[in-house]
Amino acid sequence: MKFPSPVSLKWIATLIDAELIGNKDAEATGINEIHKVQKGDLVFVDHPKYYDTCLKSDASFIIINNKDVTVPEGKVLLVTNEPFEAYLKIVNHFRPFNPSKKSISDTAVIGEGTVIMPNAFVGNHVSIGNNCVIHANVVINDYSIIGNNVVIQAGTIIGSDAFYYNGKKNREVMYKRMQSCGNVVIEDNVEIGANCTIDRGVTNETRIGKGSILDNLIQLGHDVVIGKNCLIASQVGIAGATTLEDGVILWGQVGVNKTITIGAGAVVMGQSGITNTIKGNKVYMGTPAIDAGEKRREFVWAKRIPQLWKKVMES
Repeated sequence: MKFPSPVSLKWIATLIDAELIGNKDAEATGINEIHKVQKGDLVFVDHPKYYDTCLKSDASFIIINNKDVTVPEGKVLLVTNEPFEAYLKIVNHFRPFNPSKKSISDTAVIGEGTVIMPNAFVGNHVSIGNNCVIHANVVINDYSIIGNNVVIQAGTIIGSDAFYYNGKKNREVMYKRMQSCGNVVIEDNVEIGANCTIDRGVTNETRIGKGSILDNLIQLGHDVVIGKNCLIASQVGIAGATTLEDGVILWGQVGVNKTITIGAGAVVMGQSGITNTIKGNKVYMGTPAIDAGEKRREFVWAKRIPQLWKKVMES
């Protein structure tokens, strides 16, 4: 999430009751989770296992619970006992929960020729382009951005909160939701089927590229990026922060792991499981998904096992 304008670290340190170590005159431009950080961003870390990753990330400012770490040149620390609670305080200050009072918010911007069917909900600060069709019972949550000529079928939810939790065994409520302050961006000429759920980014954006088509009953996790002209069939689930490059095809019931990349032009056959990054312009199948030709040869050999076993026993 980018702040409306750069924010003084001194002010942030006061807000979260943190000790400021480093350039006290610096200004932060936003706050992000570790997978999406950029120069000028704040990020939080509260476990020694991830200290090094955060300190070496692109983030300029680190909210941390240990000041005895080696700080890379140019980084600034904000030291506080509960970095996660500090993150929540910052997010809730800049993007507080704002309940809607109407089915279509007064702050929503809706383009010419766009049709919104009965019982659809359009939240605060939503932007919808021209010549879109939003069918009945669609939910478009706050800060979503939708391009031109987009069709969203009935019952789909755009911009639900990320499935992203902070776990601590030493507190009564072990899992606490990491407040989502990102959004969803849907580019031009996208079609989304019925009863899909598309989570917004935790602190950044979930994006569906121009010309991509989604079938019914698809789940896109937080911060997923779908490239241009992708085709995704029914019951596909894609976990958080994964990228599909342009022209990817996922057939029915494919499951995709988090924080990986599917290369441009890849085709994945139905009911496959993608556990790691795969290259583009190939056909995959199986779990874990491998080259389809290789997988088919495996099936042939598996069918021959009884015959081979019979020969072994007769010899």
